[in-house]
Amino acid sequence: QLRLVESGGGLVQPGESLTLSCTTSPWPLDWYPIGWFRQAPGRDREYSALACINHQHASTLDDSVKGRFTISRDNAQNTVYLHMSDLRPEDTADYFCAADRFYRRCRREEGSYDVWGRGTRVTVSS
Repeated sequence: QLRLVESGGGLVQPGESLTLSCTTSPWPLDWYPIGWFRQAPGRDREYSALACINHQHASTLDDSVKGRFTISRDNAQNTVYLHMSDLRPEDTADYFCAADRFYRRCRREEGSYDVWGRGTRVTVSS
């Protein structure tokens, strides 16, 4: 069974950067698009993907994070990265990656993704 594991979360100060990783096991990334989502404390997980990248490295970014977040993918390492810069307190959340095993292009809606990691926590605070 495909598993996703996120890592790289932590406590950072406003304005700092952080890179999250999402690694698949035991199977490779293959052609699955991988999306990143987040859930702020006390709130539901956001419906739309913050970012997504497919096997051809075509990516999408939500308008809310454009200019601050980017996404990349290393198929050889079976890892997708979410590069976050200029972090703000409102970016504090649990960040989840998810795989869409049924479609080769990135989709925004969380319901399109069928395999989820357990999340990694990012806290932005001074």
